[in-house]
Amino acid sequence: MRDPYEVLGVERTASAAEIKKAFRKLAKKYHPDQNPDPKAKARFAEANAAYEIVGDKENRAKYDRGEIGPDGKPVFQGFGGAGPGFGGFRGFEGFDTGAFRTARGPGGTRTFRWSAGGGPRAGAFSADDILSEILGGAFRTGGPEAAAGPTRGQDATATVAVTLEQLAHREKVRVDLPTGKTVELTIPPGTQAGKTIRLKGQGYPSVSGPPGDALVTVEFVPHPKFRAEGDSLRIDVPITLDEAVLGAKVRVPTLDGPVSVTVPPNSSSGRILRLKGKGLPRADGGMGDMLVTLRIVLPEGGDPELEALAKKWREAKRYTARETTFED
Repeated sequence: MRDPYEVLGVERTASAAEIKKAFRKLAKKYHPDQNPDPKAKARFAEANAAYEIVGDKENRAKYDRGEIGPDGKPVFQGFGGAGPGFGGFRGFEGFDTGAFRTARGPGGTRTFRWSAGGGPRAGAFSADDILSEILGGAFRTGGPEAAAGPTRGQDATATVAVTLEQLAHREKVRVDLPTGKTVELTIPPGTQAGKTIRLKGQGYPSVSGPPGDALVTVEFVPHPKFRAEGDSLRIDVPITLDEAVLGAKVRVPTLDGPVSVTVPPNSSSGRILRLKGKGLPRADGGMGDMLVTLRIVLPEGGDPELEALAKKWREAKRYTARETTFED
């Protein structure tokens, strides 16, 4: 293991505040919850181990005196004549004989000093306070949570825009995730705009457990002809005055191609015709309907014959389109 001062990028004469600042900077940059790069995990672990040594006053003093090494373990001091048979072997009294160990909990991995007695040293130094600041309190000290099992990675969020044709034909769509992955997603029948789909294990990786999930929000691409309302599609279809009065066969577009639709005689503008099964897939496996709204369109620029006919109708007062209450 490298020299802790070198790992943190500080001089041996650095103050405690300078060491803490250096570790904070590295932890924020390389913590796996902040940086999904696999190499960042090793870099963070190295910085954390270095800070556990020189970030603690007692451990730093022992390291500077050569009593412990960069890995936190006691250092053999050699034979110097201090005792019979060993020629002065320097013992380990005055400091723990264990190495730094880790425990994983819901917030991540905690590092602590393991004492000769088999447990964490009372009042042992920890970097949890800094990590809690950086990660919003994700790390906790003490209690059963610190010794809990592996933790899953963070969830990743993304948005995918799909066309009505892709929905109707159940086509797969490509989703670019913030983790760097690209996945193909089948939109479930009955999906509405704004729905979030969970992709198991496609989120950010974890230091000690399974990866998180990807949460993909579905948005509909605006269509030039159709409007989606639940599993139904709406469309406005223009018709001429004679088609409205006498009835006609007109071509109406659908997501599967144009179809012929019968306009009943005496159809008013705004009348809705229902085309069964021409909408979007439903959650029950069926298909929604298409709702066709008729819009009467008069000839652009006017028509003398039509105007003459309308005058005769007005003079004869053949019918009224409004109730008498509208005339009051």
